[in-house]
Amino acid sequence: MTTQSTPYAGTRRKLVLAFDVGTTYSGISYSILDPGQVPEIKSVNRFPGHEQIRGESKIPTVVYYDSSGKVRAIGAEAMREGISETALDEGWTKAEWFKLHIRPKRGSDHITSSIPPLPSGMTVVQVLADFLKYFHHCAEAYIKGAHPNGEDLWRSVILDIEYVISHPNGWEGYQQSQIRSAIVLAGLVRDTEDGNSRVTFVTEGEASLHFAIDFGFPAKSMKAGEGVVIVDAGGGTIDISAYRKKEGKVNKFEEITISQCHFFGSVFVTVHARVFLDDLDHIVKCFDKSTKVRFNNDTQTEYIKFGGTRDNDPSCNIKYGQLKLPGTEIAKFFDPSVKCVVSSVLSLIQQGQTPIKYIVLVGGFSASEWLVSKVDEALKPYGLSVVRPDSPVYVSISRWLTVYVT
Repeated sequence: MTTQSTPYAGTRRKLVLAFDVGTTYSGISYSILDPGQVPEIKSVNRFPGHEQIRGESKIPTVVYYDSSGKVRAIGAEAMREGISETALDEGWTKAEWFKLHIRPKRGSDHITSSIPPLPSGMTVVQVLADFLKYFHHCAEAYIKGAHPNGEDLWRSVILDIEYVISHPNGWEGYQQSQIRSAIVLAGLVRDTEDGNSRVTFVTEGEASLHFAIDFGFPAKSMKAGEGVVIVDAGGGTIDISAYRKKEGKVNKFEEITISQCHFFGSVFVTVHARVFLDDLDHIVKCFDKSTKVRFNNDTQTEYIKFGGTRDNDPSCNIKYGQLKLPGTEIAKFFDPSVKCVVSSVLSLIQQGQTPIKYIVLVGGFSASEWLVSKVDEALKPYGLSVVRPDSPVYVSISRWLTVYVT
C-alpha cells in the first residue's frame, strides 16, 4: 500500500481502477478517493479461482476458450494444476500474448510468426474484452472482501469508476481505439463522451518513471537539467524513454525525446530457446519457468529438469530427466534483448543535448540478473550508471498509474 501526500480535492467519492494488461502477466491497482482524504493506492493480491495464493499481485495474461467461444479458464484460473491437460482433453484453445496482435506493424514484422494465433473466429478486441471484464470482476470481489462494509462501499462507487490503462510506448491512435473498443465491449463504460472521459491511457514509460522514483531511484541527487533513461523490460516489449529533471521542482521531469518500443521482451528469449530445443514444448516450458529466470553465468552449465530418472538419452545431453545446456548457448538466447537495450540507450543519448547519468531498469524482465549485468557491462564504459529499483520488480506498475488521476 502507498499513500499520496495530497488530499483528494474532489467533491464526491469515486474509485480509480488501474489495469496493467501485460503480454505475459497482468496486475490491478486501485484507489478509493474520498473528498479531503489523502488517497491510498493498493494492489489486488487475491483472485477468484486462486484464493489459496495470497499476496500475489500478478496473474497470467491467458484465456482458455472452448469450441463455441466460451471462456473456460482465465487469468488466475489458468494457474490451476492440471489445466493444460484439461484443456487438451476438452479441446480448449489457449489465447496468450494476445495484446501483441494490436501492436504497430511498423518495425515488428520479425515477430509475426512468433506470436500465437488468436482462437478461431475471435478478434483481439473480443479476447481483450473478456480479460478486462474478468479484471473488473476480480477488483469488485477483492474490494468487497478486503474492506469493512465492502458491499456498501462498492455500491457507493459503482457509477463513478475511472479506469487507467497502461500500454507500451508509441501505441497511439489505432492501438488506443482497439483497447477502448474492448473496454466498451467488456461493459466497463459506454461508448459516449462521458464514458470515454472515464478512461485514461498511460504509457509504460510514464508509469515506470514514477515507479522508479518511488522505489529507490536517486532522483534527489540529480541536478536540474540532468537526464535519466528509463528501460521498462517487460514480457513482450522493451520500452525506452528519456526524461530531464525540471528547474525548481522536486522530482518533476519532462520527456526529452521520442520514446521507443521494441519487441525484445522476455518472451522472445523463450522464442529463441524454442528454436534451439527443436520446439519440444514441455522442455521449453521448464526452461521458461526456471532456467531463464535464474541464469546469471555463461561459464556454468544449466540443467533443465523436465522428466523422471528413467529419461535418458546421452546423444541429446539428457540424463536422469535433465537436459544439459551450456551457459554459452543460453546467453545467445538473451543476446538480441541485451543488444536492443544497449543500442537503443546509446541512440537516445546521442540524439539529445541533455547529459545522462542514470539508466533505470524496471519491469518483470529486469529480474534477470544476466540481462542487468550485461547491460551494465556494456554501458559502464560510457560513464552510465545502471540502476534497478530496490523493490520486487513484479510489484505491479499499475499501482503507480493512479498518480495521474489523484
